[in-house]
Amino acid sequence: MERATLYQEAIERRRAFRLRGYATLADLGHDGPWVSPIQKICGNLSGPMLVSKDWLDGPSARKAHARIAEQGHVPGMLYMKIIDAALALVGLSRAQIYVTPVFCLLPQRRSSVIPAPDRAASFEAVGQYELLGRRPIALGQDAAQTLRGFGVACLETRHPSARGQAHAARAQEIASALEAA
Repeated sequence: MERATLYQEAIERRRAFRLRGYATLADLGHDGPWVSPIQKICGNLSGPMLVSKDWLDGPSARKAHARIAEQGHVPGMLYMKIIDAALALVGLSRAQIYVTPVFCLLPQRRSSVIPAPDRAASFEAVGQYELLGRRPIALGQDAAQTLRGFGVACLETRHPSARGQAHAARAQEIASALEAA
């Protein structure tokens, strides 16, 4: 089956997926032809795949609605600064990669702990349909744990926003994974 067709199936699955206690993209006015709004700028279906825990929380998605509608993410967030630094190290652009969360809904608080069963339910319903034969790069333990739980071979790095490591070191770790992918 063609990549674009499989991706469209993932979008439809994301639109249908619900879990009590979490907002959907549609609930917050961010529904569109993507699994996650960040794919507006990082949605190459053939490019290296970066998978993190989630995309954003509900309150932040509400607050930055106009910027997200335009760019697919909240400009200035550490997450994108580290990704951009990693891309610069390997000579890639945002348009050449694919970024997605294992959990496609929006938690009620920033940096929320999303229980493993909720991440697994989302990946089973949606995320597995985004793989498209790629070996993903798991950004952080939550993403890696979810992918491994489904038997998905992945490269593992620290999350771009993780504490305890210099920004340049985090970017280098992700850059090394991008090269290996």
